[in-house]
Parts: sequence; structure tokens; C-alpha cells
Amino acid sequence: MPRRLPVILLLLVLLLWLAASYGVRFGLMEDSRWVGLCAESAGRWECVARSQLGLLIHFGVFGTLALGLSALAFLVPGRSGWWLAALGLFAALPALVLYNASLAVFAVVLAGLRLVRARRP
Repeated sequence: MPRRLPVILLLLVLLLWLAASYGVRFGLMEDSRWVGLCAESAGRWECVARSQLGLLIHFGVFGTLALGLSALAFLVPGRSGWWLAALGLFAALPALVLYNASLAVFAVVLAGLRLVRARRP
């Protein structure tokens, strides 16, 4: 397996995850038809998911999770630290898209630095 293949696969999966995050943002959170539907029947599963996602956004769960994973990745050596940094990026992308950018920016920088850090011999 080539050395760069995991990085290329990670970038492709992150690109798909980013597209899905934008789909949730513009398809569920910012679409005006959901406001009317959820005002009439708040018990629909789409409205419950929209409400719960709104609470997660309000309390900054995505940004905090991303920053925590990225900071932990800096402390954990080896391949497990690399995977923690990848998970930090996966948590940071929805945070960037879904209005938690203040913490997610630092998480992306920390995770990116951890991903490109040279291995110790």
C-alpha cells in the first residue's frame, strides 16, 4: 500500500462529510418550509431531529468535541494519535458548517498539524 493512500482516502472521505454537512445545513436547518411544518406538528421525526441539532449547535457540542479530540491527538503518540486527529477533523467539519466556527478553527489547525507531524524513529 502506498504511503500516501491513507491521506488521500482521508481527504476524499472528509470531502464527502463536508458535502453531507452542507446538505444538513441547507436542507434541514435553513430551509423555510421546515419552519411551517414544525410549527404545525412538532412531533415529526424531522422536526425533533432539527430541534436536537439546534440544541447541539447552541451549546457548541461539535466545536468542543472537535477541539478536545484534536488536543488529545497531540498528546497521544503513534498511529492512534493520527486516528484521533482524523476524528477531530470529522467533528470539526460539521462544527465549521453548523455555526460553531470559533472552536472548530482551532481544532482544524491542531488536527492538521498532528496529521502532518513527522513520525519519530
